[in-house]
Amino acid sequence: MRIEKRLSTTFKQFAASGKSGGIVLIACTAASLALANSPMGSAWLGFWQQYVAGLSIEHWVNDALMAVFFLLIGLELERELQNGELSDPRNAILPIVAAAGGIAIPALIHFMLNRASPTQAGIGIPMATDIAFALGVLALLGSRVPASLKIFLTALAVMDDLGAIIVIAVFYTAELSWSYLGGALAVFAGLLAMNRLLRVMSLWPYLLGGALLWFLMLKSGVHATIAGVLLAFTIPFSSLEDDVASPSHRLEAVLHKPVAFLILPVFALANTGIVIGAGWAQDLLSQNSLGILIGLVLGKPAGIVLFSLAAVMLGLCRLPLDLAWRHVLGAGLLGGIGFTMSIFITNLAFTGQADVINGSKMAILLASLVAGMIGFAWLKFLGAPLPSDPDTDTLDFDDAPLRVGRQQR
Repeated sequence: MRIEKRLSTTFKQFAASGKSGGIVLIACTAASLALANSPMGSAWLGFWQQYVAGLSIEHWVNDALMAVFFLLIGLELERELQNGELSDPRNAILPIVAAAGGIAIPALIHFMLNRASPTQAGIGIPMATDIAFALGVLALLGSRVPASLKIFLTALAVMDDLGAIIVIAVFYTAELSWSYLGGALAVFAGLLAMNRLLRVMSLWPYLLGGALLWFLMLKSGVHATIAGVLLAFTIPFSSLEDDVASPSHRLEAVLHKPVAFLILPVFALANTGIVIGAGWAQDLLSQNSLGILIGLVLGKPAGIVLFSLAAVMLGLCRLPLDLAWRHVLGAGLLGGIGFTMSIFITNLAFTGQADVINGSKMAILLASLVAGMIGFAWLKFLGAPLPSDPDTDTLDFDDAPLRVGRQQR
């Protein structure tokens, strides 16, 4: 039996910005690599280390601008939990289990290769999926892939990012200042009270409180970008799809383009200035680089497929009717595009270790490129719905009313 399901305007904006933003991100990465390895390399890399108001420009990008990116991720997660794929427990189980596999297996691979070594701290690097790049690649395929694959990959990537956020908060926290952390939690509680008790619907009080929350979180030792996620869950949200009056919906709609076309490109410029020296090939054979490469390219799809298969075999959930296992594998391959989140975790894992960071970023770029190309080719040639599939409805991001074949359970 079919049920109707619409992709919200917010979802389509999110996907469309990812598609175009991914192209800009690639261009900025190429430009940063070229500049770092040109005669201007020293000046280019030195620019990001200049201090402004007590922090380096790179630090401002990674701690302040990226907090806005995490705010958008938090808003997207809230939307998925309220009225998206994760709002129905029956539908949420599959992407949640798949994301867990996509986190656990790559982390295990890295840990086995780097156990008890100085690079063991990089265990979180291959856990991450770059949601913008992964959706951007999938969007290039248009209606050649089933509708549910786009929804499944979005839910999986959002849960994957949530896992990465938890890893950052728990395992990559510097010395903890309990007084500042207590202040941050007090501000968070105050913002929640503004929403739940006072029903303040203006955005400005939340944004001003969010700025204070960010400052206190920065001083606490917990990575400041976590403030973006916490702020997202304090902003009033409407459970009605496409409710343009909802502060959460309005803010998410405003943030799509700045994040895709400004914040993430600037992050790429600041963090992908990798100097490719004479021993670059040898660096890719280090235990840490191999853990990243194997974890992202092989571990991600293996974890996503195996955990999904186990969940279905145990009767915890079913595949959407227009998906086959080859589509799940395709989503797993695209999950190996780590890029933004993997680079972000690299900077936290190896603070002050320039050579290790450089080698890690090179492995991330290579792994993301390989995963993206293989995932795109796999779905291009094998992702089209077949007459033998239980359901062959397809849908492009720009379609109007949408149907996703799904069996009622």
